[in-house]
Amino acid sequence: MARIELEKIVKNYGKVGVVHGIDLTIDDGEFVVLVGPSGCGKSTTLRMIAGLEEISGGTLRIGGHVVNDLEPKQRNIAMVFQNYAIYPHLTVAQNIGFGLYTAKMSKAEKQARIMETARVLGLEPYLERRPAALSGGQRQRVAIGRAMVRDPVAFLFDEPLSNLDARLRGQMRLEIKQLHQRLGRTVVFVTHDQVEAMSLADRIVVMRDGHILQVGAPMELYNNPADMFTARFIGTPEMNLIDATVAGGGLDFGANKDAVAVPASLKLPHAIAASQKVAIGIRPQELQIVDGEAPVGAMLLTGKVRVSEPQGSETYVMLDLADGQAIARAPSSISFTPGQTVRFTAPVDTLRIYDTCSGRLIK
Repeated sequence: MARIELEKIVKNYGKVGVVHGIDLTIDDGEFVVLVGPSGCGKSTTLRMIAGLEEISGGTLRIGGHVVNDLEPKQRNIAMVFQNYAIYPHLTVAQNIGFGLYTAKMSKAEKQARIMETARVLGLEPYLERRPAALSGGQRQRVAIGRAMVRDPVAFLFDEPLSNLDARLRGQMRLEIKQLHQRLGRTVVFVTHDQVEAMSLADRIVVMRDGHILQVGAPMELYNNPADMFTARFIGTPEMNLIDATVAGGGLDFGANKDAVAVPASLKLPHAIAASQKVAIGIRPQELQIVDGEAPVGAMLLTGKVRVSEPQGSETYVMLDLADGQAIARAPSSISFTPGQTVRFTAPVDTLRIYDTCSGRLIK
């Protein structure tokens, strides 16, 4: 069993707090991704799980056992680093087998374990090569192999793909996901790339400033972000957030009153007070270009084209509003000219309303 439980985990460096009492349970065999901007505490959290950072407060359990004071080698978990951390003077086979150096097994058993690991990772043709003769993706597979050969109960990945180019990142994402499906081990994966998080995770943990903001399945976070930070961080392009003020039972968009119109059918929650500052959230993918009358009961967004970005099957259009910008998706068959006025609509039930003071979702 490799259920990992973090209970009120704190990390301080002197008087500076980095992780502030987080709670998280990662089930046996689950693939969980910690995501957030640089400095949010995600790598520090991973290193505390690994035993590479001392825990300042709280309780950490792996497989039901408290491991706060255990050395890394006593936790039976394996960590894969951003910079590969493989030895340049050793061959691929020697690098993979390095983790078995102190293992109490025969030479034949160690060799069999190395060969099986190399087979699973597609490294058999490269066993006698040294890292300098390998591509970036092959080096990363060697690093994974060295962790995997010990048969750990959990794998910890600290931004392992950030040094690879876009094509290799996509390939390695697929390989890591397939490896997880094959082995069924618990995986905790740290990244600042929300595309990696969305494509790999069973659950995503969004972190900011040492706190956990939201935990959920990728599409749960995409469709129902609980705060403005998560709304912007999850999804590409990021969610549009348009400022408004509650007035007369409706919404006053101020300078954008001619650019944004919401139907009277939009019912504001009773929790919203008069004059409260809010932000209306709508994803670019939820906006549809319209020529003529907008559908009844739909939001209408009008703006001038600043720039359009063809993406092959679709085009993203950045719009200038009277106050701020918005991004919308359009069919690739439509051409846009800078300065052109265009209109987009979205069903009213796709709108999210956030309190701009707390940043939290109201509706």
